[in-house]
Amino acid sequence: MNDLISVVVPVFNEERAVASTMKQLKEVMDKSGYDYEIITVNDGSKDKSLEILKEINGINVISHPYNLGYSASIKDGIKHAKGNLILITDADGTYPIREIPNLLKHIDKYDMVVGNRKTDNVPLLRKPAKFMIAKLGNFVSGKKIPDINCGLRIFKKGIALRFWNLFPSGFSFTITITLACLTNEYTVKYVPISYFKRKGKSTIHPIKDFVNFINLIARIATYFNPFKVFFSVSILLFIMGFLIFLYTFYIGRIADITVIVILLSSLQVFLIGLVADLIVKKR
Repeated sequence: MNDLISVVVPVFNEERAVASTMKQLKEVMDKSGYDYEIITVNDGSKDKSLEILKEINGINVISHPYNLGYSASIKDGIKHAKGNLILITDADGTYPIREIPNLLKHIDKYDMVVGNRKTDNVPLLRKPAKFMIAKLGNFVSGKKIPDINCGLRIFKKGIALRFWNLFPSGFSFTITITLACLTNEYTVKYVPISYFKRKGKSTIHPIKDFVNFINLIARIATYFNPFKVFFSVSILLFIMGFLIFLYTFYIGRIADITVIVILLSSLQVFLIGLVADLIVKKR
């Protein structure tokens, strides 16, 4: 018998698309062969999203009194989920609901199955940030990540519970669970999906959220793979000190103190990385 799938959909000011999203979800899941429940989390919407959700039969509606954030909504949905499998998607019409069966057919063999979006409809302003975040994610995980923050994915509930305290409130649930899985030997499958133009106004703030994403990746890197981070910084410091030594030697005025401080800093960072790595492995 198939496991119960809990479909969690965060909703924030999505009055233009939420009704059609729910309709498609119910149609697709009815045909999937899985038992399922749909949990919508209204995250303090100021439009008619909540009113629309309350009129739809066959879904569970959770409502926040004010906006708590994307990750907070996902976590709240997972708290109320009865299934061992969690399927998340957005309510803004960007994700291809009818392609969900392409993900479901892989979940028996993998711990998490993620959509790999075509980038045609990704706003131009977000592409450079997306590229840099992807490169950092690749570095931290040691693997090539086709789509680090796709919001259409299915995963085992136990994975989310294991890393529960790592999930902040903002646009970071997807990045966090991706890196948590890839740095802890969970199996992840990427499935090509379409990606549509959003219905309504995006709530993402490119600069602010980009800074938050970078901060998030740095924290996850030091949490799961600290030696790789500290070793890289140590090497950079060593190279910097060596180059300064060569330059000052060439001009005949060796910067002894500067070179010594930088090289000692390199050694210190390296040793901190070793200690941090031992702590992580022991934990």
